[in-house]
Amino acid sequence: MLSEFTQEPRVAYFSMEIALRSEMPTYAGGLGVLAGDTMRSAADLELPVVAVSLVSSKGYFRQEIDTQGNQVEHPCPWQPSERTRPLGAKIAVEIEARAVWISAWLYVMESHLGGRVPILLLDTDLPENAAEDRSISHQLYGGDELYRLKQEVVLGIGGVRMLHALGFDVSMYHMNEGHSALLAVELLQRNRRSSADLRPGETPYDIPRVRSLCRFTTHTPVESGHDRFSYDLVQRALGGTVDYAILRTLAGQDRLNMTRLALESSEYVNGVAKRHAEVSSQMFPGYRVHAVTNGIHSYTWAADSFRQLYDRHLPGWHHEPELLLRAECCIPGNEVLAAHAQCKQALIEFVAKSTGVMLAADIPILGFSRRMTAYKRPDLLFSNLDKLRAIAARYPFQVVLAGKAHPRDEAGKRLIRELHDMIARLRGTVTMAYLPDYDMQTGLAMVSGTDLWLNTPLRPLEASGTSGMKAALNGVPNLSVLDGWWIEGCIEGVTGWSIGNTDSTHDADSLYDKLDNVVLPLFHRDRAGWTRVMQGAISKNASYFHSHRMMRRYGTESYLR
Repeated sequence: MLSEFTQEPRVAYFSMEIALRSEMPTYAGGLGVLAGDTMRSAADLELPVVAVSLVSSKGYFRQEIDTQGNQVEHPCPWQPSERTRPLGAKIAVEIEARAVWISAWLYVMESHLGGRVPILLLDTDLPENAAEDRSISHQLYGGDELYRLKQEVVLGIGGVRMLHALGFDVSMYHMNEGHSALLAVELLQRNRRSSADLRPGETPYDIPRVRSLCRFTTHTPVESGHDRFSYDLVQRALGGTVDYAILRTLAGQDRLNMTRLALESSEYVNGVAKRHAEVSSQMFPGYRVHAVTNGIHSYTWAADSFRQLYDRHLPGWHHEPELLLRAECCIPGNEVLAAHAQCKQALIEFVAKSTGVMLAADIPILGFSRRMTAYKRPDLLFSNLDKLRAIAARYPFQVVLAGKAHPRDEAGKRLIRELHDMIARLRGTVTMAYLPDYDMQTGLAMVSGTDLWLNTPLRPLEASGTSGMKAALNGVPNLSVLDGWWIEGCIEGVTGWSIGNTDSTHDADSLYDKLDNVVLPLFHRDRAGWTRVMQGAISKNASYFHSHRMMRRYGTESYLR
């Protein structure tokens, strides 16, 4: 079963979450979708990669919105046996002085071009384990700090052991965020030097060797996004199975900082956009942080009508998305509009079925879908309802929103309630809908069916962002704060429009000004001009911000380093 994948050295890509299919809830948001797109491109390009993640058999959560706009979380269990194959190997890690056994499920990412990449989903729900240990791999990002630490032990330490037990020849370990950084602890144990070779006071661990094996991608400039655990908690979970002297040296004296452990253990570190690399270098002085801007898997995120459009005019685009650069000159504008009209009608039907809200095909739809949390500022559009009503009176528009708040993010849940309050207050003036339970399927409907994509984060906290890239691939221009990837992608009036400059204090005024004086007048009064911006988004954004380019850069600049 595995023999085709164990015949050559592979890069092991570790990620706490990974979006493989919409109906497999092994992902929570952008980090997981990026991991899935990374594997899809690896399969297309036939790169020797193996991915390691958790099975998350109870999923993240299914989101319901009640009549008051409250987010209600429900379990979303799935059956791994329906989508994956069990593997025979079992390994153990010691947690709380107990042997915790781990098995793995195999999912094979198959490219439409013929390539195949193995993905291992680690599972502790085994009869050999105590009840509390069986649940470690159940809930993605669930439980308390101890539960989270146990998951990271299973992912990092258990993942390395599982790869070796299954016979993989691992040439390199790539950590997608710091959740898997404990893999470095396991590698240190596997790379100890003989005491006979040591000078007095010299560490037995071959740290340079471990660094040569590790790569690290950091994804967030938000402090809360970097896992830190007290050493009391680490002692409770791992007991005497680790060397605390070397752990404190690499991960911090006061608390186990997973990001610092990953930084100290990796020869190559990168941020996920040019600006994010600069911010990360300031956050982590003393480390060189390279910039590899994220991308999306073009074939996955192009709606059917756009796939067909590109197949007709730019054959081979799905393997060489760079060909989309020719969209402005090779794809007639009326065909772009026709492809988008199909997507917009599909979204209108999706919204009606999901929420009962009826949208109009001839009025522009503004789209916004993000993890609902304060720094994403989903409420910026509604900062001044009087202004918004005045704009809508001159240039009618509609809004479709979506996004989940983490179950413990009370501020994020409050934002969802506030957005539903805005929907009620604007009823009769601006038609709005909030799509519940945001997933890959909902995401594709939104990025392809809306007319304008909004992104309003508090700068510089948007590391990259990829939903706007997906919108551009489907001919949807962006109206976004200049942060993350949009600093690189924005050509004002050509690919979309910027909100504000480097100062966040006037972003709401800038947003209203652009909508009232530039964006909505163009849509309503100059359809040919609007079409040119749609073509510009495809040719100048979609041709560059794709995961094939990202993976080629990882290959040449990181993996072959």
